[in-house]
Amino acid sequence: MTLFTTGEGNTPLSPDEQADLIPNLATKEELNQWERENIVVAYSWALDRKTLAKQDALSEPYLRELHRRMFNETWRWAGMYRTTEKNIGIPHHQIREQLAVLIGNTRYWIEHKTFPPDRIAIRFHHRLVFIHPFANGNGRHARLMADVLAKLSGRPDFTWGGADIVAQGNIRRGYIDALRAADKNDIEPLLAFARS
Repeated sequence: MTLFTTGEGNTPLSPDEQADLIPNLATKEELNQWERENIVVAYSWALDRKTLAKQDALSEPYLRELHRRMFNETWRWAGMYRTTEKNIGIPHHQIREQLAVLIGNTRYWIEHKTFPPDRIAIRFHHRLVFIHPFANGNGRHARLMADVLAKLSGRPDFTWGGADIVAQGNIRRGYIDALRAADKNDIEPLLAFARS
């Protein structure tokens, strides 16, 4: 298996994006493991009570910083918005504007208790995946952001199917199917999956 193979739901990287890989890895499994170790450190930082108290998680700089911490040992472009078009996501020149809208909407939902906390976090997650601000790691980043929003509202972090969503299989298929239902304005499958 080669390093940059993609499965369903994966975003292909451009040759320039691929060239920005920091470690010397040979297989997709090695890349996944390397990224996983990088992400574990970011999870600890993001869900730490001190970080939650000090950081404004609903801000554009925080979104970039979280992605940077998740992938800074893996990709030189970690924390930087994509500059290429992908098989998913909005046009790259609209990313900043659409993130500002998402952050503003989410702040409103929280302040006015428009939805229950889990629903706010999952709606935020879905829209962040839809925007797809980074070259790669968008689903993992959006899931961690949803966990951060859950924690900030006093809820436990999500279980996301209780297994590795990155690996191809039934769990990943369930996640992708739930995202597609949310694309059609049915958030219930994604909400159920996140707490399964």
